[in-house]
Amino acid sequence: MFENLQDRLGSILNGLTGRGALSEADVSAALREVRRALLEADVALDVVRSFTDRVREKAVGAEILKSIKPGQMVVKIVHDELIEMLGGEGVGVDLHAAAPVVIMMVGLQGSGKTTTSAKIAHRLSTREKKKVLMASLDTRRPAAQEQLRQLGAQANIDTLPIISGQSPTDIAARAVQAARLGGHDVVILDTAGRTHIDEPLMVEMADIKKRSNPHEILLVADSLTGQDAVNLARSFDERVGITGLVLTRMDGDGRGGAALSMRAVTGKPIKLIGVGEKMSELEEFHPRRIADRILGMGDIVSLVERAAENIDAEKAAAMAAKMAKGKFDLDDLADQLRQMQKMGGMGGIMGMMPGMAGMKDKMAAAGLDDKLFGRQIAIIQSMTKAERTNPDLLKHSRKKRIAAGSGTDAAAINKLLKMHRQMADMMKMMGGKGKGGMMKQMMGGLAGKMGLGGGMGGMGGGMPDLSNIDPRQLEALQKQAEAAGLGKPGGGMPGLGGMPGSLSGLGGAKLPGLGGGFPGLPGLPKKK
Repeated sequence: MFENLQDRLGSILNGLTGRGALSEADVSAALREVRRALLEADVALDVVRSFTDRVREKAVGAEILKSIKPGQMVVKIVHDELIEMLGGEGVGVDLHAAAPVVIMMVGLQGSGKTTTSAKIAHRLSTREKKKVLMASLDTRRPAAQEQLRQLGAQANIDTLPIISGQSPTDIAARAVQAARLGGHDVVILDTAGRTHIDEPLMVEMADIKKRSNPHEILLVADSLTGQDAVNLARSFDERVGITGLVLTRMDGDGRGGAALSMRAVTGKPIKLIGVGEKMSELEEFHPRRIADRILGMGDIVSLVERAAENIDAEKAAAMAAKMAKGKFDLDDLADQLRQMQKMGGMGGIMGMMPGMAGMKDKMAAAGLDDKLFGRQIAIIQSMTKAERTNPDLLKHSRKKRIAAGSGTDAAAINKLLKMHRQMADMMKMMGGKGKGGMMKQMMGGLAGKMGLGGGMGGMGGGMPDLSNIDPRQLEALQKQAEAAGLGKPGGGMPGLGGMPGSLSGLGGAKLPGLGGGFPGLPGLPKKK
């Protein structure tokens, strides 16, 4: 979503950091560009004015202009003000109330209220271990109640039985009563929407609020609607009184102005963001992490969290053991490709790695998109078990059969085999004896730089147990990564050699991280 803004701000701020000293005119010229970039990203005019005024006030000071690297200081000020504009500290859904805690979902039709209600319920039941009841109060939209019931069945969440003819306020009262009798911790009320804000809608919302006494009123807004989403939030807040915002479709190609404006205009925190269609694709909104991504500083903490959620601990440990012996067959390669798909593909991972955001365009130009992974997995699945274990068996006739089975051609198979060969050679080199192998040394060095001690995975231990890390430890990890030079634009990752311009086959020796995905992170929670 923030790609255009990221590119614009990145080029403006890189121009500043390359200079030895900055004059007031330099800062003003840069801020003019920043202002233009924010306005093009559809950020509200008042918010842009206030943002640039605050940055100018802090940046045009004698103590900064005389500092050693004034350009970097300006980048820091822009970064800090961006965090402030987004809300400072992240605020989660508040469940500190007597059970059942009532969460009322409001918003316009088509913003994704029903799906978001199910996603929040799924999140609370899996992460917080809460017993949740969902109730649809939408009696107007055809099959709206049935949709919520099916989503509940899919996510294994209780839904209120449908009784035709009941009014939304009666359903709300019945839901709260049913939750109390059923011993539920949370009840989520999915209210009806309209295509636009009107008086009957607001009256209905106010009546439901009076009957159900919700602890949280979350406004669900489509982040692709731009400035209209800000007006919507203001209207709902004035009439109903919202406690927080949920932005959907943050994985879309909108300009991100709504996300940057809503907190500043309404004063209400953005609590959650929808980043995909799946039930699990709902994330907490962390202003610092979003600001880091916008300025191309990466997001190590979210990457670690995503790894903890998606990587199978047992498979990772088995992979680490194989790598230590220098073994790597085509089944292992397929596992790595699947893991990368789960974590958001190459684009998703690159966007979170410090200094790597700009590589996404180069990869796309080289034809290295996520569809490529799907084709490569199809090729591997079209092979026999013996062929996957021993690729040397693959002669011309076998390749013809595999090409027909996977819908590809011999050239694609040869590329895959070349990539596997390079990675297998690298595994041998990394798993070699003498000083514990290159992989152990590299991971040990990275862990040491980040203050974690020891190596990683089955090759030295020392990586913290990600299943038990609390948010404060993750924030500390982010700060340590920044201190080690991982959080600076263009800083690169140790051992990746600053990411080569040519990503030939993804198998070059400078891309060790892809050889083992996230090689053997031992403390990861087991798959449910």
